[in-house]
Amino acid sequence: MSDFFAQAFVQHALLAGTAVAIAAGLAGYFLVLRAQIFTADALGHVAYTGALGALAFGFEPRLGLLIATVITAVGLAGAARHARPDDVAIGATFGWLLALGSFFLTLFTTRPPTSSAGNGVANVSYLFGSIFGLSSGHAMVVAAVSLAATAVIVAGARPLLFASLDDAVAAARGVPVRVLGVGFLVLVGVICAQATQAVGALLLLGLVAAPAGAAHRLTARPFVGMAVATAIAVAAMWVGLIVSFYAPDIPPSFAILAAATLAYLLSAAAPRSRGRSDSGAAGRLGVRRTQGATHVRRSSHRPSGASPSR
Repeated sequence: MSDFFAQAFVQHALLAGTAVAIAAGLAGYFLVLRAQIFTADALGHVAYTGALGALAFGFEPRLGLLIATVITAVGLAGAARHARPDDVAIGATFGWLLALGSFFLTLFTTRPPTSSAGNGVANVSYLFGSIFGLSSGHAMVVAAVSLAATAVIVAGARPLLFASLDDAVAAARGVPVRVLGVGFLVLVGVICAQATQAVGALLLLGLVAAPAGAAHRLTARPFVGMAVATAIAVAAMWVGLIVSFYAPDIPPSFAILAAATLAYLLSAAAPRSRGRSDSGAAGRLGVRRTQGATHVRRSSHRPSGASPSR
């Protein structure tokens, strides 16, 4: 393995890939919990459109994909109740922006000063990722942005979890449900922008969904689940990079997603944890944060004169 770690491009890939995997695993856990996993797929394609739009008009593509994902995330969250866009809104946005990406691709490839070979490489790199092609500076930026987004999610994990499980009770208890929803989708947009550069717009959904789905199957404890999702994502990233390094014919994005999918399939074969993760978490959060509200909701269904059950 010494030859693996000795390569500069591998070090760059491990730095950026590990940070992206941590962010994707954690964000993915909440996306599955909030039934918003389709949002990650849509934002990945938005990142592709943003990068091609920036290239078509002569701007930095990394800035274009970041701006596109953030603006779209704000728009989707702002137009939805409790900042939870439904599948119809996501699908319509997804389709229109992907068509816009096709338009930008046409502009980019027909612009006289650029070469067709360079255009093709740029197009493929944003569709399928080019993690082994990241420079030192680029890898550091991806890692810094991904870890910053992760830190913000960790800081707001408890109220975000509360709002995800029962937004009506959370709002009644003074939790800024809408602000949390908008802020979370913005962070997801930032993470998707970074993940696009690692695994590509077409494949980032697997890195977000598979580890999180496995974690939800393996444990009903939310904070343990967040750690499990993050660990699976990081393990899939490292396994994929190692496999691709020693088998150069296997693209790193494919190897990474294959490892993540295998983890999900293994979790599906394992015995499911007792109870659903949302109900278990709701019970714990109800005791800690909404004891009064939870008591009212439960007692409202008790027959008159009945004693409270333990």
